[in-house]
Amino acid sequence: MDIGMLPPVDEHAVIVSATVVEVWDALGETLEQSFGRPRSARYARLVGVVDRTASGPRPLAEGSAFPGFRVADSVPGRELVLVGRHHFSTYALVFRLEETTPGRTRLRAETRARFPGPGGALYRLLVISSGAHALLTGRLLAAVRRRAEQVR
Repeated sequence: MDIGMLPPVDEHAVIVSATVVEVWDALGETLEQSFGRPRSARYARLVGVVDRTASGPRPLAEGSAFPGFRVADSVPGRELVLVGRHHFSTYALVFRLEETTPGRTRLRAETRARFPGPGGALYRLLVISSGAHALLTGRLLAAVRRRAEQVR
C-alpha cells in the first residue's frame, strides 16, 4: 500500500521525558496491549478488518500484525508505519520519534485514510468527525508517554 496516496486525516504529538529507545519500546508495548484486548478483536470482526489477530515477529517489525493493523515499515527508534483495511476504510497510522533534547522525545502520530462509498462516508462521520479518533489517539500517545516515563 502506498500510504502517500492516502489523504491526511490528522496528526497528534506529545513530548515524552524519555530517550527515543525508551519511547520506542513503550510504543510497541502499548500498541500490543491496547489492540490485543478482546474488545479490539470484536471491533475488528464487526468492521471486517483484514488483520484480526496478532502474528509475525515480536517485538514489532515489518510483517508483524495485531487486530486492525500490519507493520508496513519499521525503523527502530525513528518510525513505525502501520497499515490496515476494512469494509469502510483503507488507512495508515505513522508514528515518528525525534529527540528534542537529550532525554526528551517528540512522538508524533499521523493518520491517513480513504473512506470509499456511502458506508465510508458514514464511518468517517462516526469515527473522525465526531472526535472519537482524536480522543483515542490522544489517549494512546498519553499511555505511551506514561509507560516510557515510568522506565526512568
